[in-house]
Amino acid sequence: MKRALAIILFASGAVAQVPVARIADDARVVDRVAEVSKRDLPRDLLKRMLDEDIDLLRGKRNDGTYQYATWERLEAGRTTESFSVQATAEGKFTKSEVKGEFVYRLVLDMPSRRMIVTRNRPVWIDRVEIDYIPQGSPTTKTQVVKVGAWLQPGEVKPIEIDDVARQATVRVFSRTDPKTGYGNLNITLIRAKIFDVPDSPYADAVASAKAIERGLERDDIGSIRAMAQRMASGLQPAVPATRTVEVAAPRIEPQPQATPVASDIYNDLQSIEDLLTGSDAEKRQGLDRLHQLLRRIRSQR
Repeated sequence: MKRALAIILFASGAVAQVPVARIADDARVVDRVAEVSKRDLPRDLLKRMLDEDIDLLRGKRNDGTYQYATWERLEAGRTTESFSVQATAEGKFTKSEVKGEFVYRLVLDMPSRRMIVTRNRPVWIDRVEIDYIPQGSPTTKTQVVKVGAWLQPGEVKPIEIDDVARQATVRVFSRTDPKTGYGNLNITLIRAKIFDVPDSPYADAVASAKAIERGLERDDIGSIRAMAQRMASGLQPAVPATRTVEVAAPRIEPQPQATPVASDIYNDLQSIEDLLTGSDAEKRQGLDRLHQLLRRIRSQR
């Protein structure tokens, strides 16, 4: 039942409409604030606003994923937690648990020392269990990695997650030798890097917003203003150019009443003119009709 509900919620997680006009107004605000600022540019405030706008332009969904962006296996950051692994009875293990979002790798490492002068102790790693939800999927997967080896002080062991995990819970089952006492173990989760989809309709606006954030870090007012103006104009809906066209009724000159013969000749000439402006076949047909008309006129003289 829970799985079916999760699938329904995932399928109905429609992307909210991108508020393009509001984001364009935000870009104009950035431009104006940068214009009047001296040494009091509110970097944190502007960055929070730009981060929110980037999320909107990427089409953020309710589950934290995006319509116009995805995560790839490149490091964007890492979080580390340290655990003390105690000696246990044979067959029992200490469970160390960490959680993270949009991670693709975990790293087990043993510090060389527990304190300033005390050397760390080896830790037996039995297995690693990973419960995670892949990006683009509503269902949970479980990955079990059997290690079965001692991790020595200063040693590092990376473990790849099968998919980039939207949400992940990592559990490491370990123990130390009862004769040596406890040991310290670090568990690090590596966060994936987000990339914008190249064919996104808002790719240029997102690139401009990220360029503004880099300008904020460097206090580059010129770059901030230029990118803000580009972002605002790029999000402005295109308005077709209007042209003023004078419309005047044509002046109709009184024409003498044509005789039946003159009227027929005029109609034939008009038809011939149309043919001569057409395709090659129509041009040949027009020349033939012109010759016929000339022979008819000569016969009437």
